[in-house]
Amino acid sequence: MPEYLRTAIVAIHQLPPISETLWLRIIGRGNVQKQAIDELEALTPDNPFRKAALELLYNLQQNLQVTQNQDEEDRELLMRLAPLYQQDREQAKQQGIQQGERLVVENLLKVRFGEIDNELQAIIEPLLTLPPEEFTPLLLQLSREELIDRFS
Repeated sequence: MPEYLRTAIVAIHQLPPISETLWLRIIGRGNVQKQAIDELEALTPDNPFRKAALELLYNLQQNLQVTQNQDEEDRELLMRLAPLYQQDREQAKQQGIQQGERLVVENLLKVRFGEIDNELQAIIEPLLTLPPEEFTPLLLQLSREELIDRFS
């Protein structure tokens, strides 16, 4: 193609199996796609590339679901991607809950004791190992010294 069109043809099945080509290989077909999805599954859940790829794949999944004439490979792709995306959503939900619990603990400590100094900061993580129905009464009832003694 002429350079001014800024267009290229990519032979997806000939791309090297490296992280920079993963997204293109996922939208490929056959064994190339299967291998790319395996590579995506192998990435750690906190990998930013995995998160970004799953978001793009979710959009692709939504578009494919709207399409009336899906072929067998499209249906197989949707089935393979559904658990990956569900796992990612569950992890994001859990992280949101943990952040919310942390904010509750920090706010209760601030309201009760003013600023959060190093001693109070050190007890936040141990407090968060308890469920909210257990740590909330402790934060409301125990004195500063009792909390530090109990969770240090």
